[in-house]
Amino acid sequence: MEKILIIGAGGQLGTELTAALREKHGKDAVVATDIREIQSADGPFEILDAMDADRLAELQSSYQFTQIYHLAAILSAKGENNPQWAWKLNMESLMNILELGKNSGVKRIFWPSSIAVFGPGTPRQQTPQHTIMDPTTVYGISKLAGERWCEYYFNKYNVDVRSIRYPGLISYKADPGGGTTDYAIDIFKQGLLHGSYTSFLSENTYLPMMYIDDAVRGTIELMDSAPDKIKTRSSYNLGAMSFSPSELAAEIKKYLPGFSINYEPDFRQAIADSWPDSINDDAARNEWGWKPQYDLSKLTTAMIDGMKPLLKHQSV
Repeated sequence: MEKILIIGAGGQLGTELTAALREKHGKDAVVATDIREIQSADGPFEILDAMDADRLAELQSSYQFTQIYHLAAILSAKGENNPQWAWKLNMESLMNILELGKNSGVKRIFWPSSIAVFGPGTPRQQTPQHTIMDPTTVYGISKLAGERWCEYYFNKYNVDVRSIRYPGLISYKADPGGGTTDYAIDIFKQGLLHGSYTSFLSENTYLPMMYIDDAVRGTIELMDSAPDKIKTRSSYNLGAMSFSPSELAAEIKKYLPGFSINYEPDFRQAIADSWPDSINDDAARNEWGWKPQYDLSKLTTAMIDGMKPLLKHQSV
């Protein structure tokens, strides 16, 4: 029987991954943790600072986890406001998990990387699995370093750690966490509430994106795959769709005909300009069968249908 620890369960991905894993394995099999109290849907919850190795060891002793999903991190835009702290949290927390994997009975570890590992020297179209990686943000630098550490711990200590380079993740169930792709979430909320949106990225800025249901399903499929199928021990490219703010706005107008968008690029534009336009994910498709289910049209329908009930009591 699996016993699963989720670190950073209150975040955008953690919220929905916790629910999906509890549905799959049973609510008592999945322990949600975060640095502060959260509404942990129908299951066990513990306070955990991911940098507290002693507390992590205490929880491992109590629960005997077989799998760990380590999702806690400071994201791209927020990390630029305090790069030293972003590096410290992102790296120390990962090292705590890798050491636990080396020294305990944990069978599998999941740690998320990001398209932020790429940079200005990376091919922008259909970015390959193996390519130049020259990140320009502390978030990207920490993710690139983390990939190397994950591969090292697999090769040196046989720690079965698995990873995905997520594109921008889009969800209506949890607030975004300070990433450069967050416009693609807020645009729906502002469109439904106010009928307009001011984008911090320019109209033709293409970025890889993914609906949260695909991200959760892909993560679980990766973790469920037999070890001999996992040939990539740094992190997998994972693609679904790419679009620009203007293309997303045009799709939203099909549902909200009066919707309008303005463009006021800020410091996040430079971050987006250093990232790929689209991702080649042949390695994930060929090695463990990855295939996305959501395109831009299906994503837009899901976001608007999902957000309407959440916003019906908010004033314009």
